[in-house]
Amino acid sequence: MHPVHTNSVFIMVLPKFSNIPQSFHAELKRRINKYFEDAGKSTTGNSGLFIKAALLMIFSVSIYVHLVFFTPVVIWAVLECIVLGGLSAAIGFNVMHDGAHGSFSKHRTINRLAAITLNILGGNSFMWNMKHNVIHHAYTNVDGVDDDIDIQPWMRMSKTQKRYRLHKYQHLYFWIFYSLMSIFWIFLFDYQKYFRNRVGAVPLKKMKLDDHFMFWGFKLLNAFLFLALPIYMTGFVHWIIGFGIYILFSGLVMSLVFQLAHTVEHTAFPVADIETGKMEDEWAIHQIKTTANFATKNKLLSWLVGGLNFQIEHHLFPKISHVHYPAISKIIKRTCSEYGIVYIEYPRVRSAIASHVSFLKQMGRE
Repeated sequence: MHPVHTNSVFIMVLPKFSNIPQSFHAELKRRINKYFEDAGKSTTGNSGLFIKAALLMIFSVSIYVHLVFFTPVVIWAVLECIVLGGLSAAIGFNVMHDGAHGSFSKHRTINRLAAITLNILGGNSFMWNMKHNVIHHAYTNVDGVDDDIDIQPWMRMSKTQKRYRLHKYQHLYFWIFYSLMSIFWIFLFDYQKYFRNRVGAVPLKKMKLDDHFMFWGFKLLNAFLFLALPIYMTGFVHWIIGFGIYILFSGLVMSLVFQLAHTVEHTAFPVADIETGKMEDEWAIHQIKTTANFATKNKLLSWLVGGLNFQIEHHLFPKISHVHYPAISKIIKRTCSEYGIVYIEYPRVRSAIASHVSFLKQMGRE
């Protein structure tokens, strides 16, 4: 990545990936396409995904209504706030994420509705698309471009980032920052992107009038649903405790799932050539080197996190629904083996967390 100044105007020159004829990526796409053709399956979601989405929505609304309008006793209220936080994260993983990538359904309108669940929960699908789909998926783990590894100055997530004294302890305090992720996302980061008109150093694409209405309209709706109405119905003290439990647990779960996919000991943080601005590898190989899977044999975990423990499959084929990841992972593993490419995978959640902690220690002490 090269910043260029022309007549005092800052221009972001993004890295470029090699375009190789008969590449690994081309062969991989051929094999995956053949799998779907032979199986006679659509690449989008199936009835199982739609049922799961409905269940997550029903349970979330039911718990929300019970908490706000019927105010259960303290122990039940605490448990329900934790469950609601987990359900919100699950909706993000299973419904919003596939919808935003256009893989939830064959129908564009349904995908858009699925993506808008993020807006109801306090985020913004326009900002998410720019941050996640456009930038993160193209330039995974590229410091200065990938906004997901920019947690400075609080945490150091790459060797190319400046190290501060507090980073020596980041493997101990990361739990706190991860828990705060949803709070900062909803009440700060979206507004920063909106008013600065950029994600990190990358300019936002032009927002249409309805994008502006969606931004402000859903921010107000979320404030009503999660701040104003609960405070009115339960009182400020009950609300602040319940909302705090809900939002902190949701943030921790979401942060861990995404961080375990890219910031562990064996993933790479490539840098573009200074002279040419080109990355060393073709795009698909870059994705595999910068991404890791975890606990892929844990079917319950896969169901809850929307297949995001199959992060390699997701990064290579983001427009394929997560319900197909277990099947296509076999093809991808075999192809990686044939091409001599290391397929990074941790057998359990705890081994992935241990690797993430070791990674944070390394980044804090180098």
